[in-house]
Amino acid sequence: MTQTSRELLYPNPGHGLSRLLLGFLMLLTSIAALPYGGYLAKNVGPEIGVPVILSGVVGILTSILFFRGLVLVNPNQSKVVTLFGRYAGTLRQDGFYWINPFTARKPVSLRAHNFNSDKLKVNDLRGNPIEIGAVVVWRVRDTAQAAFDVENFESYVQVQTESALRHLASQHPYDSPHDNEVSLRGSGEQINLELQRELTQRLQMAGIEVLEGRLSHLAYAPEIAGAMLQRQQAEAILDARKRIVDGAVGMVQMALEQLKHNQVVQLDEERKAQMVSNLLVVLCSERGTQPVINTGTLYG
Repeated sequence: MTQTSRELLYPNPGHGLSRLLLGFLMLLTSIAALPYGGYLAKNVGPEIGVPVILSGVVGILTSILFFRGLVLVNPNQSKVVTLFGRYAGTLRQDGFYWINPFTARKPVSLRAHNFNSDKLKVNDLRGNPIEIGAVVVWRVRDTAQAAFDVENFESYVQVQTESALRHLASQHPYDSPHDNEVSLRGSGEQINLELQRELTQRLQMAGIEVLEGRLSHLAYAPEIAGAMLQRQQAEAILDARKRIVDGAVGMVQMALEQLKHNQVVQLDEERKAQMVSNLLVVLCSERGTQPVINTGTLYG
């Protein structure tokens, strides 16, 4: 489901220079009006007429309003502007502005943020308890959605990241002996892409853009870590043995074919079986074999 953008740029965002000049002009006007009103308020007396006093009060109020309308926007910062409870727009361009003094402005950072989640204890696809954590790089894309559609967009990022991690861990096993099966440990790039896609979908309602999402921690829970290590070692040994046997069978077959092709010696079926047995022992043994030299005949 696509979330429609709610952000509106505050009036005349393209006329940055004119709005900048207006800001400085209002600043000078405020500075000039404040001493005049202050002087009249200090020297009020019967000899000063009511119109003059009122003009001084108006000067002070005008100066305050002018000061109230001044806004400073730093680089990669924004100001969400509301007028009497209604969203009016967002100031995104950095600079010094003067806007409606009756508006309220909420600062929203547009910089990239790093969120390093806590280590979560969850169950993978096979029900094994594991520890998992992630690093998410994000920034605000739509200031209106971030300010009004969620209560606190930074807390929203944290909660949704943890929820996405739990869901991702439940969809895949921690490890898999099959190369074509996606696992948390063996398919790092694909898992990171899935995490980023899910976070993008979850955070778009808050106007958050996910720049990067990747796993930062992945391990078995301490209570099963020892047993899982033994299982991994056993699987590694079985895999190594299988490779050794496959290679040994191929070498024996090649040796028999070459002996027959070159007519080095003629072997009956019994001697072939004995030769195959001896070669497999030599090739598959973990230790160095001790040869027994036959000084008699081939059948002696």
